Amino acid sequence: MAERKFKIWRGDQSGGKFEDYDADISDGMVVLDAVLQIQANSATDLATRWNCKAGKCGSCSAEVNGMPRLMCMTRMEDLPADQDVRVAPMKTFPVKRDLVTDVSWNYKVKKRIKKFSPRPADNADGTWNMMQRDVDRVQEFRKCIECFLCQNVCHVLREHQKQDEFIGPRFFLYAAALEMHPLDTEDRIDELKEAKGIGYCNITKCCTIVCPEHIQITDNAIIPLKERVVDRFFDPVKLILRTLTGRKAKSKAASNA
Repeated sequence: MAERKFKIWRGDQSGGKFEDYDADISDGMVVLDAVLQIQANSATDLATRWNCKAGKCGSCSAEVNGMPRLMCMTRMEDLPADQDVRVAPMKTFPVKRDLVTDVSWNYKVKKRIKKFSPRPADNADGTWNMMQRDVDRVQEFRKCIECFLCQNVCHVLREHQKQDEFIGPRFFLYAAALEMHPLDTEDRIDELKEAKGIGYCNITKCCTIVCPEHIQITDNAIIPLKERVVDRFFDPVKLILRTLTGRKAKSKAASNA
């Protein structure tokens, strides 16, 4: 067992600072273990959010040594032993108290996205026929635990504060899961361009890097959605067709094919 130095941010909406704490670290401990030990022994009023301690609930998101992480999945042995461990709340969201942030904005955004709307059943017994490859394509997106680390690290939200114009990588992932679903009939492409701000994303892949579920958010969700927007609004052939016919050339069926 070894003693480690921690600097944990303490404060609320009005401000705060890092305060020093010590924790006894044994083999196999994660940052959340140390934070809970400090809470139990040295700072009983320390506010922190956690639930499963298994990397599946997304509750214990924080910034450890400046990197957005799940505290329950960040092993102490992987952090530099010669440095203090700095634990701070997610920067992008308003601080409630100490390590707890207000992430309610994300749930409001989710409600604004068109919900799943399946086509009529293919068979008399109410079932559908689908290709397995089409089903497999959207399964990756369902692994999201809504830890919002991708939202936290996205520079459009973190640095430029575009919350009124940009829904962020978590919800582009959610939109992709719906748009690419083989049964869905809704069309979200216009909204992704006009109201959801997908054009702001410059595919730096920072969201993919911090994802604890290793979802390829940029390559498998955001880029395909951006391609659909470009195909509809900037493809020169389709621009000519729309000009001649006065109708919008929709391509969802072709994209799902």
